[in-house]
Amino acid sequence: MESMRESWTDERLDDLSDRVDEGFRRIDADIRELRTQLASFQRAFMQFSGGMIVTFVVGFAGLIVAQL
Repeated sequence: MESMRESWTDERLDDLSDRVDEGFRRIDADIRELRTQLASFQRAFMQFSGGMIVTFVVGFAGLIVAQL
């Protein structure tokens, strides 16, 4: 027959295991949310960078044409 201390320890370990699993589920959800936000930021940054490149090219072209 199992002693009370062994039973209590097993129950506590099961509880700890459940809490650790829940913590990992929350961390996994947080990481997925961060990945979504990062992808959104990357798209916005690429659009901004593309606009800057176009602006520089048009500006330099304007300077070249103005010198002719």
